[in-house]
Amino acid sequence: MRAEDGAELVQSRPIARVVGGRAEVCEGGWGREEAVIRLDGSMFGPEALFGLEGFSHLEVVFFFDQVDSQEIDSGARPVPGRDDGALVGIFAQRSRRRPNRLGVSRCQITSVDGLDVHVSGLDAVAGTPVLDLKPYVREFGPRGEIRQPEWASALMHDYY
Repeated sequence: MRAEDGAELVQSRPIARVVGGRAEVCEGGWGREEAVIRLDGSMFGPEALFGLEGFSHLEVVFFFDQVDSQEIDSGARPVPGRDDGALVGIFAQRSRRRPNRLGVSRCQITSVDGLDVHVSGLDAVAGTPVLDLKPYVREFGPRGEIRQPEWASALMHDYY
């Protein structure tokens, strides 16, 4: 499938939806949120989640469906919390106004029940379409020393 400009399009069908938790997007306190990721029962049975309860954390890929296509950022914007005019590009930030509106979050699994994965700390709102789930495996985490600008640490201070 191709767009009007000839670019290849990728289609994806949600595998689940976020149930419960926050109804509206806000910028902090996500660590206290509890929600359920409910698999689509027309696509999956409970066996799709067998073994997941053995993991403590989950990586969730989701679609920012509440972001209007007119709000998408494709360039740079001022660094949050700074007033010196410094800019940061869309791929050097974690804004929800991303070109493909994809979000990636890591959260804690509190339980697995049938088609439901109960989680805490998921920064996605109720109704959010979930595109994929992966158990967090330590060996797939970053290797080597982690570095990031101070503005990113300051911005994330009260996020979770």
